[in-house]
Amino acid sequence: MPRPTGRVLTLLELLQSGGTRTVAELADRLGVEGRTVRRYVAQLIDLDVPVESVRGRYGGYRLAPGYRLPPLMLSDDEALAVLLGLVAGRRAGLTSSQLTASETASAKIRRVLPRHIARRLDALLDSLAFTDRPAESDTPDAGVLLTLADAVRHRRPVSIRYTDRGGRRSERTLHAYGIVAHGGRWYVTGEDPHGGEDRTFRLDRIADARILPGSFEAPEGPAPAERLLSGFATAEYRHEVTLRIQGTVEQIRAHFPASVASVEEHEPEADRDPATERWLRVELRVERLDWLPGVLASLDRPFVIERPDELRDLVTALADRLASRARGQEGSSARAPEEQVDR
Repeated sequence: MPRPTGRVLTLLELLQSGGTRTVAELADRLGVEGRTVRRYVAQLIDLDVPVESVRGRYGGYRLAPGYRLPPLMLSDDEALAVLLGLVAGRRAGLTSSQLTASETASAKIRRVLPRHIARRLDALLDSLAFTDRPAESDTPDAGVLLTLADAVRHRRPVSIRYTDRGGRRSERTLHAYGIVAHGGRWYVTGEDPHGGEDRTFRLDRIADARILPGSFEAPEGPAPAERLLSGFATAEYRHEVTLRIQGTVEQIRAHFPASVASVEEHEPEADRDPATERWLRVELRVERLDWLPGVLASLDRPFVIERPDELRDLVTALADRLASRARGQEGSSARAPEEQVDR
């Protein structure tokens, strides 16, 4: 059962959330009687916390307007949750570029954690592994992130200074629909109000963002995350690849996610033999082809390369290397001495 001191702090947290709280509501949240709530309020007042009493039908208690709140207080579980979020976000690339703020916040929380909680946290962090460690330049500026979030929420146009992957700088106006975290990076999706086209920008390439006068209506259609993935799949790259793969959408998506490729029916349902698996057309645009032969081999499904010819050559070369190595291993096994077995 929580101690009285813990309940008094919980009462303060409830009042800090804003508005007027009735005695009945506070008593229910704290699991005490109404007279106990009044006693806890008196304790807060003794600590110079300006709790006001509101009379009337909807009366109760509230904090005085403009009161400067005391330092943040977290329970052990809350502190642990916040600290894990900071660590995981930093390692996964989903923190702002203000890494110093993240590190100092983590250090402050760690200092006030009870020793037994800190030991368990250290054990957990030692056992964690992250598959991706993004570069420092992949993280956005905190001010840019907050400005864009405000523009999205209030449907306000925003001006951004952007540097593209070729190093070209420009100033753009954007009707921002949403902010998406994907693959260790942050993106903002929206519409170019001058050209009427959907655009996606990496936040770490935005040097400045300013809210502009006016407003716009939110569009119908896909959510920001879907727009981002669709944009990745249709972006212009060096090579355009078209494949026909026999199998299910789930089998194909396991190797070619929506951010990489588009998948559609290759033949009408009426023309397909129901006893056989359907053929699906997969289209993707890539800067390099050298990684595709290995993915196609791991797919383990019948496939046809429609374009480009260079990919056919790479797949054939991979097949020849695998066959040559397999023949070499067979020859080595035939000449190898019999293995010893411990009995």
